[in-house]
Amino acid sequence: MAGKLQGKRAIVTGAGSGIGRASARLFAEQGAKLLIADWNEESLAATQQLIEADGGHALTMKADTGNEADVKALVGRALAELSGLEVFFANAGISGNAWTLEDTSFEEFQNVLRVNLLGPFLAIKYASPHMAQQKAGSIICTASVAGIRSGAGPIAYSASKAGVINLVQTTANGLRGSGVRVNAICPGLIETGMTQPLFDVARARGKEDRIGQLNPLLRAGQPEEIASAALFLASDDASYVNGQALVVDGGLTSSLPVVLPRS
Repeated sequence: MAGKLQGKRAIVTGAGSGIGRASARLFAEQGAKLLIADWNEESLAATQQLIEADGGHALTMKADTGNEADVKALVGRALAELSGLEVFFANAGISGNAWTLEDTSFEEFQNVLRVNLLGPFLAIKYASPHMAQQKAGSIICTASVAGIRSGAGPIAYSASKAGVINLVQTTANGLRGSGVRVNAICPGLIETGMTQPLFDVARARGKEDRIGQLNPLLRAGQPEEIASAALFLASDDASYVNGQALVVDGGLTSSLPVVLPRS
């Protein structure tokens, strides 16, 4: 049985860990020809080894996805060495360190937006013309529940992810009639390298059972669960899904904060 991405050419950024790594492995398993990118070459090589151990294959490229020349080169390499491009998962992102307005410097705010928002913009800008020529393509951008409302991330991170949600809406409409679909995924609390310190602290304090307690599934998510959502949006199963922000958060954003009864 052919995989859901059989014969499709795909780029996955931020593939060195977490959601990007899980998605790259799943895309390869489902038949995609892959070019994976990350800023960390060592982590990227580890992902490539995992894909090959699974029986797949992927090209790798070190890239700063907030840099125009790097993204342009990434798309160019896919076109040259994969002979085309049907899927671009613009997943790379950073969280920043400052949570309060007072602690957020101009430089940090600017850099978080450069990677998290400018990166997806560049992916859409340079991938969509080639996809439009073939009248088909899927561009997926990683946003976050932090981009939907306050309380789920630092100020700069949250603002950048809100921008991603609007970016996919405006560009999906800007590409009207091209056959190119542009969507976002809004993960909730997922155990990745970015969130690992939170998980480590909870476990060290013996409070692991409280991780994810604010959503009705009462748990955190795993990168593979976001990868499954990315696979859906990348595949023909989502052929009529466009301009959407798909929330994958265990139900966190389905409710306003409530005081739960003691059990």
